[in-house]
Amino acid sequence: MLGYRLKPRFDPQDARKLLNLTETLCELIAIPSVNPMGRGLRGPEYLESRLTEYLESVFRSLGLPTLRQAVAAQRENILVRLDSDRGSASEGRLLLWEVHQDTVPVDNMTIAPFLPQVDGNRVYGRGSCDVKGGMAAMLLALHRLTETRPPGMPTLVLACTVNEEHGFSGAAELTRLWEEDSITDFLGRRPDACVVAEPTDLQTVVSHKGAVRWKCHTWGQSAHSSQPQQGSNAIYQMGKIINSLEEYAQNIVPSLANHPLCGCPTLSVGTILGGTSVNTVPEQCTIEIDRRLVPGESLREAYNHVVARLESLEGVNVSHDQPWLNSPGLSNANNSELAQAVVDAAKRQGIDCHSLGVAYGTNAATIAQSGIPTVVFGPGSIDQAHTADEWIDLREVEAASNVLYNLAATERSCW
Repeated sequence: MLGYRLKPRFDPQDARKLLNLTETLCELIAIPSVNPMGRGLRGPEYLESRLTEYLESVFRSLGLPTLRQAVAAQRENILVRLDSDRGSASEGRLLLWEVHQDTVPVDNMTIAPFLPQVDGNRVYGRGSCDVKGGMAAMLLALHRLTETRPPGMPTLVLACTVNEEHGFSGAAELTRLWEEDSITDFLGRRPDACVVAEPTDLQTVVSHKGAVRWKCHTWGQSAHSSQPQQGSNAIYQMGKIINSLEEYAQNIVPSLANHPLCGCPTLSVGTILGGTSVNTVPEQCTIEIDRRLVPGESLREAYNHVVARLESLEGVNVSHDQPWLNSPGLSNANNSELAQAVVDAAKRQGIDCHSLGVAYGTNAATIAQSGIPTVVFGPGSIDQAHTADEWIDLREVEAASNVLYNLAATERSCW
């Protein structure tokens, strides 16, 4: 297995290095861009600023205009534009490619997260699959389009966004660029279509679930553990909550809705925190609830349904925060022509590609909410994402890049 070390600084003059797929992917992995996931963690491996700087140097080396869009401290979306042969973003078609810069944390990984390892066709490292493999595919396709400028190609905008893994705020900020018409001189207008990079096994995802997430608290009264009868144990109360949620998740949630591509909604309790010491009766306990919605379900109604059920429990002092995440599902009602174009582009590369729905969520739903036909496509499998030994197959990254190039280079009028 070959270890790869990032060079001290990317040389902006060496644009041709982007043609080296392995080197490009390894450089992306070697630049940490970990999302703290709301934990308040700090350090050189956290947030996306270093990767944003790298991407800007790559884009400028290609001689393309860029835009940095502030989302939060040390977190900026970065966009690059390749104009069509018509010479203006405001004329002809406008195709948006979107990929997120952040990765999940590296806790419990069994490999060096930021020292990419090349083993045959596999590249290991945090973010290799989710989603720097997809980012590398887009970068190589962009470079190829810059060099060839195929006649009839649309204006292409590649947007690399922040904070996908914990809130989709980068994608939400991205949509402001056309919803508020604030950068007409750069973007020109609302995109005609969008392809979002995620690990889809080179399939075209046309529909996926959404999610609403929030914190639920139980409240008691602290006391010395030698006299627990003088207090009220918030953890015991939370036990009743969890038992109720388990029964609700198994027997009620699946019957609330059904989608032909995404199946049934789900509910899960993901974290629990309570107490200050083993010899103190805990006065508070907190869990986080993840309710996955199929396209068409109401985020607010899903939240209210859970809240009403738990507030009806006897002997429990419970409260709920407002959701910290409200992400709708991706509907397939408006993207069939774009999906067929991606499928056709993949089949021209010999890939057995089909349209399908998935259970996870992406930035695509946020972008599609603004009326833009949007699909998800990329190399790698969701089964490899976020894992202790995350990896991706270089052959899939190359195949995805060829599909993206073919999609943009082929004259089309359907989007």
